Amino acid sequence: MSSDISNSSHKPDGGSAQPKAPPMDKPKFWNDPKKRSLLFQVLLLSALGFVFYTIIDNTLTNLEQRGITTGFDFLTSEAGFGIAMSLIDYTEASSYGMTFLVGLLNTILIAAMGVFAATILGFILGVARLSDNWLISKFATFYIEIFRNIPLLLQIFFWYFAVLRTLPHPRQSIEFFGSFINNRGFIFPAPVAEDGFGLVAFGFVAALVGSWLISRWSAKRQERTGQQFPVFLTSIGLIVGVPLILFLLSGMPMGLEHPELKGFNFRGGITVIPELIALWLALSIYTAAFIAETVRAGILAVSHGQTEAASALGLSKGKTLRLIVIPQAMRVVIPPLTSQYLNLTKNSSLATAIGYPDLVNVFAGTTLNQTGQAIEVIAMTMAVYLTLSLLTSFFMNWYNARIQLTER
Repeated sequence: MSSDISNSSHKPDGGSAQPKAPPMDKPKFWNDPKKRSLLFQVLLLSALGFVFYTIIDNTLTNLEQRGITTGFDFLTSEAGFGIAMSLIDYTEASSYGMTFLVGLLNTILIAAMGVFAATILGFILGVARLSDNWLISKFATFYIEIFRNIPLLLQIFFWYFAVLRTLPHPRQSIEFFGSFINNRGFIFPAPVAEDGFGLVAFGFVAALVGSWLISRWSAKRQERTGQQFPVFLTSIGLIVGVPLILFLLSGMPMGLEHPELKGFNFRGGITVIPELIALWLALSIYTAAFIAETVRAGILAVSHGQTEAASALGLSKGKTLRLIVIPQAMRVVIPPLTSQYLNLTKNSSLATAIGYPDLVNVFAGTTLNQTGQAIEVIAMTMAVYLTLSLLTSFFMNWYNARIQLTER
């Protein structure tokens, strides 16, 4: 009997039913990782929502108790104060909305000027740091170690108070070629377009378009035949030569408005205020030191075998650097270079320390003090810097994607 029981229990299809596994108990709610994670997320969002609701409710309550109305209606009110520098027509009778535009354009101007100068200076210093010439290499090292280790605000103060504010007064201005330099800034004649100047402007735009077309044609030609075309020199010749020829043929349709000393200052011409010069010098020199190190790191990231191969082909050092090393180094240089551009744009807000009329000084400073619309003014100012940074990042990411090496 025992043998029958043993045989029947080992038959896979012996007819006897397998014992059913006991049903799994449903895990408790707090023992289920998915449900527990969902609970914590809901609790976190609820807490954040409560914090923001409390902040907004307290802010609105305090504003109502102080009699301050919220909204953007103040942008249409008359500002009543002057601005030392404006790229658009602005008077004291203009609105607060115009002060926003003036500050925004001045911020974009100093950021664009700083990025342009810092890029050129930084690339020159980065290459010079790796030069075989001992003097050039040590000079680049000295420059980088000096300017990147001094706070930017102190450098702005140095250029403004120690250099530009010590220049002579307008009556003792330094004059050269009809221009003047004094402690009020750099004053030079303003060009005034006359009838027929539109043809010159059209020639300039046509030269830009022609240079772009030549650049595209040259790239395709080089890819097809391997032959290079002097695009840079040809473009310079077009951009300078075509407008110049049209300018001479049309009888030089441009006059000059010369500055004249009237009273205590110059009238007429174009005045570049010392605040703009000091801020531009400080931002460019400071940021160039960091860009130089970025460029040096990018060049060192290129394999030395590339340089040896170029030398074996008979390329000069200049062509090796321009055609072999720099294009490959840009893949490493672009991402940190983007960060430097963003830092320069945000560092321009230090302009308020010397009175340059940027967005922070004009809008988040004077306009905020006069209107009391702190939330709206600060929100608009923060949105401007956020937008500028995102646009810069978008453009640099697009450029980085274009220069990436593609395998054939």
